[in-house]
Amino acid sequence: MLSCRQSRESERAAGSIRPAFRSAFGVARVALIALGVALCAAGCTTPATTTAAPPAAVSAAAALPSWRDGRAKQTIQKFVADVTREGSPNYVPPAERIAVFDNDGTLWSEQPLYFQFAFMLDQVKAAAPKHPEWKNNPAFKALVAKDYGALAGLQKQVLQLVAVANSGMTVDEYDKTIRNWLATARHPKFNRPFTELVYQPQLELLAYLRANGFKTFIVSGGTIEFMRPWVEQAYGIPPEQVIGSSQVVQYQMHDGQGTLVRQPKIDFVDDGPGKPVGIYRSIGRKPILAFGNSDGDLQMLQYTASGSGPHLALLVHHDDAVREFAYDRTSKIGKLDKAWDEAIADGWTVVSMKDDWQTIYPAPKQ
Repeated sequence: MLSCRQSRESERAAGSIRPAFRSAFGVARVALIALGVALCAAGCTTPATTTAAPPAAVSAAAALPSWRDGRAKQTIQKFVADVTREGSPNYVPPAERIAVFDNDGTLWSEQPLYFQFAFMLDQVKAAAPKHPEWKNNPAFKALVAKDYGALAGLQKQVLQLVAVANSGMTVDEYDKTIRNWLATARHPKFNRPFTELVYQPQLELLAYLRANGFKTFIVSGGTIEFMRPWVEQAYGIPPEQVIGSSQVVQYQMHDGQGTLVRQPKIDFVDDGPGKPVGIYRSIGRKPILAFGNSDGDLQMLQYTASGSGPHLALLVHHDDAVREFAYDRTSKIGKLDKAWDEAIADGWTVVSMKDDWQTIYPAPKQ
């Protein structure tokens, strides 16, 4: 069985130091190169030779330009080559090539506050005059005070506040509210739209995996309603491949038209142990690749690593205070503690943002 393990000592060393693209043309060119190679491997009729390089190995250099050459990139390249090369003992049929990615802190930034929480703060503030009973609610107090530490431990309560604040809206109205907010909101440190703070190396990895027959999913503690309006443009992941927390919706007739209306109740929280449950419910297959960044992703990585066949579990370590943020074991947002320990013990791949990523964000849009 291929487990992509690394030695405990190597991982300790690595751990201790541990739509938006660089340009639309550059990523399109990368995707086309990788896709062309993959399609040719599937359909070309040239005779095979024992010395021919596997398609994934050929396309990796072109497809992952923002990844520095090192253990993390090599591990990804080898895994993809092994599971996509017909005749390999670790070959995985395309239908079973499932890759799952956390969103906050894995595909885009999450500091100094989960971006959806920033949206929620605006929504709850707008609804507060209608809900005087909130004044003693711990989640409401933490939102108003921007107490990030408290908010990190009150995720379900915050979601419930928002569920009440936006209940009665149709799903289309809520979708429009999210799009309007994202069009104007800016990150407090970088002064860029939140949707531009996606990680360039991860955009390349997603495209590389899809070009090699993988189906890519988001599995996030954030709500599906917040992610679905923008993730396809940002990541190339369609809304039906987004798994997340959710609010109860109810079918109703309005003016003779059928519509879905948001109810003041949380339906499912897709975080921690909820992530494997969400994967099972929505995909029905165990992933062979999982990528996260925090203790909230631990169970998703464990679930993936428990597969009987080849698998790859990866963690992003936020260790670049200059280009992004540096945080791990003591952070209130995106805490990486128990998952890091398990990565070291079990040989998961820890990706250092500082050492493994040549670029963090795509170039700003002009």
